[in-house]
Amino acid sequence: MSGQGPTTRRFTEQRWLLDNTIRAVGMDWDQPRSIYLSAPCGVEASADFAGLRQRITKLADASPAFEAVARRRESKALAAEQEQSLVTARENYFMAAVHWAAAQWPIDENNDLNRFYNGRKRECYTKYAQLADHRVEAAWIPLPGGASLPAWFHLPPGYTGGRIPAVVSIPGMDSFKEIGVAMYGDRWLSRGLAVLAIDGPGQYESPVLDIYFSMEAWAATGTAAVEWLSKRPEIDGARIGVAGNSFGSFFGTIAAAHEPRLRAIAVSAVCHEPGFHTIFEEASPTFKMRFMYMSGISDEAKFDELRKTMTWEGHAELIHSPYLCVAGEHEELSPLIHTERLLTALKGPKRFVVYQDSRHSVGNVPSANVGPFPPILIADWMAATLQGKTFASEKWYVEANGRIVKSAL
Repeated sequence: MSGQGPTTRRFTEQRWLLDNTIRAVGMDWDQPRSIYLSAPCGVEASADFAGLRQRITKLADASPAFEAVARRRESKALAAEQEQSLVTARENYFMAAVHWAAAQWPIDENNDLNRFYNGRKRECYTKYAQLADHRVEAAWIPLPGGASLPAWFHLPPGYTGGRIPAVVSIPGMDSFKEIGVAMYGDRWLSRGLAVLAIDGPGQYESPVLDIYFSMEAWAATGTAAVEWLSKRPEIDGARIGVAGNSFGSFFGTIAAAHEPRLRAIAVSAVCHEPGFHTIFEEASPTFKMRFMYMSGISDEAKFDELRKTMTWEGHAELIHSPYLCVAGEHEELSPLIHTERLLTALKGPKRFVVYQDSRHSVGNVPSANVGPFPPILIADWMAATLQGKTFASEKWYVEANGRIVKSAL
């Protein structure tokens, strides 16, 4: 998609409503974007996002606002590097990369600005990787047909040798691989897992490279990632898992269905509705615009035909590996009945964790604050499962007081 980006009826007709909503409730109108972008950066970034929340009062504000902060952070990084303050340089390069990537989000076409932001993101993250407190490498994951998915490969701090487990990290529709691993204290690396953080077909950097979403491409992605990891001398090919968040919960399920060597599947903030009517026709119109760009389709009617083919049905039935699913009780983007149907279709052990009062982005409610913290619950489960620990198929309902009510699944 090198020319005009997608257009949809709802985005055109409701743009005034979208901008009024952002003006009323802020940049996190559709999801807690400022929280999940800030968290991997550490405490220093909180001031950046406080300013961004004030500056972004309509959709058109987002890219220039993030660009301004990205330029400031990149300038600080360059100055620190010249002074040989390499830790400060590292931290500012990481934050700059996140802001450059965030500036890409509202752009639904492969125009010069999107490509420029993508280049600055890669440059800053590459410089971060050279200075990081652990080993970080750029990776390219070959797909059938000749394309290669962009990724970053991380080894835990202090890694000295031997074969260790790994997790393939799949972001959501509006997220990207550079925030798949926190700058410090990452939940995966801290547990001794290597991470392959990817932008899968259609995700973030991939459409800039003309690698678009398709069911076939995602069916091939799990095998491509496992093949790449299994060739690494640091990785135990028998202990590879996959974790997907939001739309990554669908992507990860499709990838795992066609790659039995993925020994553990963890998904959260579920998107499991076949055809995805709710997220594309009832939620913020930005979601459909974004996914049309991810698919390389500018015509809405053509995309509507494609989305009818987007389903886990006929795929999930192939999964025999352990499967963890973490969701909010009041999931608004994908009715939970579809997740329940998916879990029934799985052939292996499964755990379904539902947080009382939570919406799509699981958290920011008492059940998640007092009970098991969702990202850590997932990381502990992944580490234990890849070590060979078994568990009964259960549903966990986490109440507001933190109590877990368990029932057979």
